[in-house]
Amino acid sequence: MDQFLQAAFEEAQKGYQEGGIPIGSVLVHNGKIIGRGHNKRVQNGSPILHGEMDALENAGRQPASVYKECTIYTTLSPCPMCSGTILLYGIPRVVVGENKTFMGEEDLLKSRGVDVTVVDSQECYNLMQQFIQEKPTLWNEDIGV
Repeated sequence: MDQFLQAAFEEAQKGYQEGGIPIGSVLVHNGKIIGRGHNKRVQNGSPILHGEMDALENAGRQPASVYKECTIYTTLSPCPMCSGTILLYGIPRVVVGENKTFMGEEDLLKSRGVDVTVVDSQECYNLMQQFIQEKPTLWNEDIGV
């Protein structure tokens, strides 16, 4: 696992330790993390604070030129909301920890020219499986089931 996916995984672990959904993300520009976050739907009572959204929020408002040079790392395949945000801001690269637990909108991202790389991280997968086993109802809520 490279340093940026590792940072996203550490965010996922924070979310898990806080009693939330263990999905983490970092936004990287020119080899530097400019935003990091994790799913805070439970912690903040938020319908939209997925890991990617939290990382973008914590990066603050950026000019379009910055987004167009970024890579977003996420421990789990991005859902329709997060994928739409990636497209909206023109983020050209997404690195996904794993997509076995949940297959997001990778095909949509690819169809719009986004470079999507799936690392197939066993650590990311194991953390999600542990969480789902412990809190299946919360997981289903997060994915809209």
